[in-house]
Amino acid sequence: MKTIVWGIIGCGDVTEKKSGPAFNKVPDSRLAAVMRRDAAKAEDYARRHGVPKWYNDADALLNDAEVNAVYIATPPSSHLPYALEALKKGHYVYVEKPVTLNAAEAKAMADAASKANGKLVIAHYRRRVPLFLRVKQLLDEGVVGEVRTVQLRMWQSRKPALVANVADNWRVNPELSGGGYFHDLAPHQLDLMLYYFGEPEKYSGYSLNQSAATPADDHVCGTILFKNNVVFNGSWCFNVGDEEQVDSIEIIGTRGRITFACFGNYIKWHSDRQHQTEEFVHPEHIQQPMIADIVRYFNGETTNPCTIEEAVTLMKIMDAFTGK
Repeated sequence: MKTIVWGIIGCGDVTEKKSGPAFNKVPDSRLAAVMRRDAAKAEDYARRHGVPKWYNDADALLNDAEVNAVYIATPPSSHLPYALEALKKGHYVYVEKPVTLNAAEAKAMADAASKANGKLVIAHYRRRVPLFLRVKQLLDEGVVGEVRTVQLRMWQSRKPALVANVADNWRVNPELSGGGYFHDLAPHQLDLMLYYFGEPEKYSGYSLNQSAATPADDHVCGTILFKNNVVFNGSWCFNVGDEEQVDSIEIIGTRGRITFACFGNYIKWHSDRQHQTEEFVHPEHIQQPMIADIVRYFNGETTNPCTIEEAVTLMKIMDAFTGK
């Protein structure tokens, strides 16, 4: 066993609690360095989190001889170039979602990982969070019978409370994020669908900018037919009134239904035998279970918890839904 020594490229909001501290809290893992282009913010992050080294240049971090794994947590527009450089240098790589701006970039990242024979993981960390593992358990046990349809509604106001409030709001700048709030939130939801139901047979959708409040589309609709004949319908709208906000995924089967919120802490389910509501307390650092599994994967103890190939499929679906 060797210690996975991490460097973070892009120590912004997502790394404050969701991920950053976890690198020092799982076995055989240590956070040695962070990077942010704003030197004062990089230094401040390192001081507050007890990180030994900080940089304001990504190349300097990538050339740090102590670092053998890189977590890329910048806006999506720079995921591909940073991942390519990290793979060239032989680093293990962990990339935030969405993995890239589009499917073509995701395919380029997959090709580079294959060429380098590198280990690359995508941050669809809900795959290891207890609530979502419980949903999978209910499905695997056939509690609701054969799944027929999945109905997703993600309706939020123009400033969703689910999204970090940052001054530049890069999430609605398509050149930086790939789209709008859909690109920030839907990867979590769609990855769960792939995790639960497997390979898609076909998919289609459309998007539009109803409110024209930002440069990004704010309304997306999409349908997936999975190879196991499960039908998924998704509706994402980011311009509804505050009282109309919804975060709901309903999985309907021949014997019952499972309902949960992708950004919530409950599961409601019923079968022909019983009704139940289960509440969960998420991990303090919600990515910690995933990071623990990644470290084991990098050390050859387990399989990849979320491959770049799976992320390519997800990005193809997102491109289809948004007309790219």
